[in-house]
Amino acid sequence: MTYGDLLSAAQSYNLTIFGSLAGDAGSIILVGPHEPGYWPVLFASPEWQDGGPDPVDRWSHRVISQLAQETGSKPYFPFGAHPAPFLTWALASDRAWQSPVGMLVQAEAGLLVSYRGALELDFCDFGQDPSESTCPSCAQPCTQAWSIGALNGESYNVDACWSSMREDPEQRCLTARCLARRACPVSAAYPRQAAHSAYHMRQFLK
Repeated sequence: MTYGDLLSAAQSYNLTIFGSLAGDAGSIILVGPHEPGYWPVLFASPEWQDGGPDPVDRWSHRVISQLAQETGSKPYFPFGAHPAPFLTWALASDRAWQSPVGMLVQAEAGLLVSYRGALELDFCDFGQDPSESTCPSCAQPCTQAWSIGALNGESYNVDACWSSMREDPEQRCLTARCLARRACPVSAAYPRQAAHSAYHMRQFLK
């Protein structure tokens, strides 16, 4: 299986490849939403329509398990009783880095990156050139997006973040995605739907 074959298989499920790294038995391929089609497909899925808990995780588990079966790979997930170390994997991959505000920034999605699962395959080299972070050459508007100082690259003041979102009369983070995340120039070019971000922001406040 080539990189193109795997990418095509993932995109047939409205997923895409967000990076790779060496695993114990070959390559670990990190998988995330393929925008802009991902959210409408998930919204129309049985997992969303049945009104049950955790529709995004349940959809991800079903779809990525199917993809793993089709590609002869082993699936991993960032949720459940035994979540895989996705933060560690992402930073060890060829397409994600720590941003100036501390959150992960990914080559295609910027600060809007979301890993829905991973696949481990028994071969190692897709022949893809690693990307380099654009943060060092960026004006870094993410660092100026919030005046409350919840993000400083070293720590994250969750309480300050929650208070700011609840007290903002325009509800900007809750309706149009996190101010810091959308300030990233890479994020600005990423076609993620506002409804997708709004859902995750509401979950964050629970």
